Amino acid sequence: MGEHHFLLVELINKIFGKIVLLFYSIIGIKASNPAEPIPPHIVFAFIVVLFIVVFFKLVVRKPKILPSPLQSFGEFVYTMFEGLLVDIVGEKGKKYVPMIGTIGLFIFFSNIAGLFPGFESPTSNLNVTAGAAVFVFIYYNFQGIKEHGLLKYIRHFAGPYLWLAPLFFPIEIISHLSRPLSLSVRLFGNIMGEDMVILILASLVPFIAPLPMMALAIFTSFVQAMVFTMLSVIYIAGAVAAEEEH
Repeated sequence: MGEHHFLLVELINKIFGKIVLLFYSIIGIKASNPAEPIPPHIVFAFIVVLFIVVFFKLVVRKPKILPSPLQSFGEFVYTMFEGLLVDIVGEKGKKYVPMIGTIGLFIFFSNIAGLFPGFESPTSNLNVTAGAAVFVFIYYNFQGIKEHGLLKYIRHFAGPYLWLAPLFFPIEIISHLSRPLSLSVRLFGNIMGEDMVILILASLVPFIAPLPMMALAIFTSFVQAMVFTMLSVIYIAGAVAAEEEH
C-alpha cells in the first residue's frame, strides 16, 4: 500500500514538507523519505480526525427539542456507545463515552476511507493501528490505577490467592502485554487485505469488479470497528472492576 502515490499527499507535502523537515532536524530525526516527510497514513489519519471534528461540531451546533435528522443521527451514535458501556461496565461506564466514542468513530471512518478515490485507509498501516492499540492499553490501565490505586490494581494481577501469585502474575502480565499486539495486527490485517483485494479487482476490471467487494468492505469495516471498540470496553471493564472480581 505504501508504494502508491496520492495527489493529496503530494500537495500536503509541498505545503508543509519543509516545515516538517525543519522540525525533524531540530529534534534530531532523519526523515526516511525527505521527498515525502509526511507519509500517507499520517495525512489520511489527520483528514479523518478533521472530518469527525467538523461533522459532529455541526451535529451539536444548534440542538433542538424536535431534533433534525442530523441531530437524530448524532444522538443515535452517542446512545449506541453509551448503551455498550453501560451494558458491559455498568452505570459508571458513561464517563468513558468520550474516549470510546472517539476511538470507535476514528477506527470506522479510517476503515472506510480507502473506499474513496484518491484515499487510503489509515488503518491499513500498522503504525496507525498500533498507535490506537497502545493508547487503549495505556488508557484502561490508567483508569484501573485511578479507580483502585496502584497497589490494589497490581494486586489484581496476582490472582485470587497470594500463594498463587507466582503463577498468575506472569500469565496476567503476558496477557495484558499481548492485547495491543492483538488489537493492532487484527485490524491492520483485515483492512489492508480488503484494500489490496479492491485494488487488484479495480486493476482488472475498473468500476465494475470492485463494487461487490466495496459493499462488503463497508460491512466488514463496521464489524472491525465494533470488535476494536468492544474489546476496548471489555478491557476498561476488567480494569475498573478488578477489585470486585478478586
